[in-house]
Amino acid sequence: MTKVRLEGVYKIFGEQPRGRALELAREGASKTDIQTWTDHVVGLADVNFDVAEGEIFVVMGLSGSGKSTAIRTVNKLHSVTTGHVWVDDVDIQSLSGKALQAVRREKMGMVFQHFALFPHHNVISNVAYGLEVQGVDRRERERAALEALSLVGLQAYATSMPGQLSGGMQQRVGLARALASDPDILLMDEAFSALDPLIRRQMQDEMMDIQKKLRKTILFITHDLNEALRIGDRVCIMRGGRVVQIGTPEEILTKPATGYVAEFVQDVDQGRVIMVSDVMVEPQPVDRSATLSDAVRAVSDRAGAFVVDDVGRPVAVLTVADGLRSIEMGSNSLGDALRSDFATAGARQTLNEVYASAGRGLPIAVVDDDGRLVGNLDPRHIMEELGRVESLIDEFEREVFL
Repeated sequence: MTKVRLEGVYKIFGEQPRGRALELAREGASKTDIQTWTDHVVGLADVNFDVAEGEIFVVMGLSGSGKSTAIRTVNKLHSVTTGHVWVDDVDIQSLSGKALQAVRREKMGMVFQHFALFPHHNVISNVAYGLEVQGVDRRERERAALEALSLVGLQAYATSMPGQLSGGMQQRVGLARALASDPDILLMDEAFSALDPLIRRQMQDEMMDIQKKLRKTILFITHDLNEALRIGDRVCIMRGGRVVQIGTPEEILTKPATGYVAEFVQDVDQGRVIMVSDVMVEPQPVDRSATLSDAVRAVSDRAGAFVVDDVGRPVAVLTVADGLRSIEMGSNSLGDALRSDFATAGARQTLNEVYASAGRGLPIAVVDDDGRLVGNLDPRHIMEELGRVESLIDEFEREVFL
């Protein structure tokens, strides 16, 4: 189910946003040219994306890309020049007054880059503030605030003042405040950008842990690709007010749509993002009743093939080298060439997590939660995939200079 949808959204800043600047934006002129020719600034140009219920959707780009403008259209901190912004089945841009306030208070929570806490209110008062504005009685709002604080591990600091907390703790308070009213949608604008790298990573971990429990719809803004790839179910990359590419972290990394995206991903450790499922092949297990020579021919050019038990769990592996060695020694029995010292992996593991096992040169058995064989991971294919991504990036770079 789609929770948020931007449809043909343009946002032009200037005295006549619906004039020549909008016309040029619709014709595809760049943000720089439009500003030069009209003295208007393009915030968004024909932006289209949707966010599914329960999804972490990351909008990423450099300063001036339009990412923060996009998130601000969702709660109408920015009115659009033209287009629609749907929250559930309501065009948020058509609302005003009390109707708009009600949607903001009841459906949305926002976490800012700078903590925006009231310095003279204690932690629980800060967390309960949104509920107080809604008119919730004190006992109920403090109960909800304590529950939200427990989610971020700060229940013991409920009576502390913000100035007594570290930056990371203050950002946790900001997150708890957004969660206290139990909103459907969380809008997070560079929420962790002001934090030190280690604290930032911890906050990412905590947010993902909370997401597993609550399954909120999260629209997350960042300029950091590593952060985007780490936490996003999907990532939208923007440039000059326009959407450049939308995809899963794996798609962004392994299939960059333009040279601009390739520039971003070239310094990312691909093995940290590419999953086993992206590289594994059909397992094609060996028939236990086959002769050794037939089994070796069946393995063909793969690193090896597995033998499975009656329920499909791998119990042994045959490599061509082991098979040929046994044949040279005069055996044609499959059992004489099998080995059981193979590694296993899950389809959702990353290549970095299985890299050490792949170094042994044996195929890795990819298994499901019940231990059944679902894929064959050839060490050679890991290196080929990493090399393919590097080559693709190099091709984009060559295009830039030709």
